[in-house]
Amino acid sequence: MEEDFEFENPEERKISVDRYEEMLRNEDQYFFDSKAFEGIIDYYAEKNDPVKALQVAEFAISQHPFDITFLLKQAQLFSTIQQYQNALAALDKAELLEASEGDIFLIRGGILGSIGKFDDALEQLFKALPLLDNKDEVYFHIAMIFQAQMNYDKAIIYLKKALELNMDYQEALYELAYCYDVLDRQEESISFYKKYIDSDPYSYYAWYNLGNSYHKISRFEEALDAYDYAILIKDDFSSAYFNKGNALVNLDRYQEALDVYKQTFEYEQPSADTYCAIGECYEKLEQMEEARNYYKKAVKLDAELADAWFGIGVTLDFEERYFESLHFYKKALELEDTNPDYWFAIADARYKLQQIDLAEEAYKRVVSLNPTDIDAWLDYSSILFEQSKIEEAIDVISDAITQNPNAAELYYRIVAYLFANGQYNDALNFLELGLATDPEKYHILFDYLPQLQGNQIITEIVKKYTKPKD
Repeated sequence: MEEDFEFENPEERKISVDRYEEMLRNEDQYFFDSKAFEGIIDYYAEKNDPVKALQVAEFAISQHPFDITFLLKQAQLFSTIQQYQNALAALDKAELLEASEGDIFLIRGGILGSIGKFDDALEQLFKALPLLDNKDEVYFHIAMIFQAQMNYDKAIIYLKKALELNMDYQEALYELAYCYDVLDRQEESISFYKKYIDSDPYSYYAWYNLGNSYHKISRFEEALDAYDYAILIKDDFSSAYFNKGNALVNLDRYQEALDVYKQTFEYEQPSADTYCAIGECYEKLEQMEEARNYYKKAVKLDAELADAWFGIGVTLDFEERYFESLHFYKKALELEDTNPDYWFAIADARYKLQQIDLAEEAYKRVVSLNPTDIDAWLDYSSILFEQSKIEEAIDVISDAITQNPNAAELYYRIVAYLFANGQYNDALNFLELGLATDPEKYHILFDYLPQLQGNQIITEIVKKYTKPKD
């Protein structure tokens, strides 16, 4: 008979595995006790070989037919390979043997959730609650069912219950942050994590999530502080370094961001996203060759990373290599053809190459994808105006104003076009609208058409809106 090993020692477990495999080679049948079987099943499961693990479970059930441990393991393994009906059948057998075993209901709830039977899953999980000591895990599974139903408020309630019982439950902390994010309740998220940190100031994951919540509402300095605390507690926390780098980028502190991004390489393998982020920092610092090198490293790791292809294009555009830049912009667009930034870059490059018709088409696509992009509307209309398509330029800016009624730049631009088209009364009406919207930007009109600066009527109207208040 196999000795009753405790499997804290991997070497002892390997002895049982070797003995089991010897049995298979000899086409014999050896006896193993329950502990040995558990170790062998876990060994194959950890090796990501659920089929072999299932074979062991079947053999274990034949030798220990009244030990529900192997039926539970069998159910979990069937679930792993998505044989859900077999998994449920194993649990039904286990319930006949021991109806008060909470793990039966916990595992069944997880399986029913996987196949979309959410109400049945919740029923099973609530049955498991009074039967199990690890209630934090049950609450977490209940939360995940509510999350799958997109009932994020209920999910938050049960994630908090899990955390009340187990403050170190990192998955629950992560999912809670996700729920707050989906609901766009960052202030509530911040309040929760602050209270959590008061109870457990050394939770690096709580500090990290607090930083993320600050980041999402553009409170970047506070995000930096939170990430720094997370790193202080866990100095190899690569995700905190990466997000700290992102916060520094948002504060235009590109050199510092570079240093932080590169620190992540000490704790994890370089990723395409990190290389791309480093490339962007070099780009912002106008070190284009270095930026291009990192963007190329990114696409070498992940050829589907559109931002890296786009970044290569940006560096070439900066060097006035417009034709070459177009090639890389198109590569990015092949991966994300509804990204308005990519279309804008293509429109600009085509304009610089004097491919006017194609530039027009690209700008039209930009404003359809992102109608709040004021610069795109202005550039689009400007191309038309330069070709003496003044009526079309007026129509484009009119559409832009409809989409963006508070953008004074658009009013001042249409004034210029209307004056050029001889529609003076309409121009003056729009001038008043522009001045009423933002009188400080009136110089935009004169920047675009300097000759209007000498127009006495325009000067008088501008004075009316810009004269110093008593």
